[in-house]
Amino acid sequence: MRAEELNRITEKVIGCAIEVHRNLGPGLLESLYEAALAIELEAAGLAVARQVPLQVRYKGRTSASTASTCSSMIGWSWRSRA
Repeated sequence: MRAEELNRITEKVIGCAIEVHRNLGPGLLESLYEAALAIELEAAGLAVARQVPLQVRYKGRTSASTASTCSSMIGWSWRSRA
């Protein structure tokens, strides 16, 4: 992904997060912000997948199960690192 494209996506994501905060304000459950942010990101034309399972590598060991480490994945291709 080129720097220009990454900057364009970053601007959209930040704008969507600000819009969610303006509308919902602070103090709600994370799941509500996640749902609202997914709506905003999709409206901005970004592909979104929520609660994506990822294998976690820590000190050379891979987790036996997967963990949802990101609330939303936005147009990224995740590859495991050896």
